[in-house]
Amino acid sequence: MNVLLWGVLPYLVIATLVLGTVWRYRYDKFGWTTRSSQLYESRLLRIGSPLFHFGILVVFIGHVGGLVIPEDWTEAVGVTEEIYHFNALLFGGIAGFCTLAGIVILIIRRRTTGPVFMATTVNDKVMYVLLVGAITLGLWTTLVAVGAGHEAHNYRETVSPWFRSIWRLNPDVDAMAEAPIQFHVHVLVGMLLFAAWPFTRLVHAFTAPVHYLFRPYIVYRSRDAREPAPTGRPRAGWSPVGTSDRDRSSR
Repeated sequence: MNVLLWGVLPYLVIATLVLGTVWRYRYDKFGWTTRSSQLYESRLLRIGSPLFHFGILVVFIGHVGGLVIPEDWTEAVGVTEEIYHFNALLFGGIAGFCTLAGIVILIIRRRTTGPVFMATTVNDKVMYVLLVGAITLGLWTTLVAVGAGHEAHNYRETVSPWFRSIWRLNPDVDAMAEAPIQFHVHVLVGMLLFAAWPFTRLVHAFTAPVHYLFRPYIVYRSRDAREPAPTGRPRAGWSPVGTSDRDRSSR
């Protein structure tokens, strides 16, 4: 069972994520969207959406740092294990609660706003269940670690080596098997979420408009105070520029 869960399943999830995303892009480009519902309701959206998106971004960065960067690397630059775990629990906990609060607000909005609820598909409901499950389980592992204090399980000695070994095509099954049950459940729900990712609206994250942050400003030219305001009827779309109303009437 350990070989199946921690040695085979990760590669099935990666294959589903990659091939599913390629298939979605090729055959469902018009469905590659968040199906924005801001037109129906914006008050709760302005609160829940930033909480969820900024929170999940910090959570993602924290996961990358904890799973990809080896423990001896951080110690080599002077970051002790105690300092690392304190910051991870503090910022990870805050980001996790913000993410959970944001998605709860979005779910309440979707359930209580008639047009938004009518536009919710079964696919969306499954996506929300997986998201809430992954976020809640992540917070569970954080709270367990806080409660255990100095005796908390160091996932950088079990989960992190297993994660890095997957990309070396030599999964360390035994390392992951030694992790506590809460990490097992959290990882399994996370893998299920990534397997379903290409077939939900979450796929829009792969085409986030990051270039908006670097595009040049749009320059608007105000009308010169000396320039007379337009008079008369608007020019017809098929009339050449500069044609006056008198010229058109004489034809």
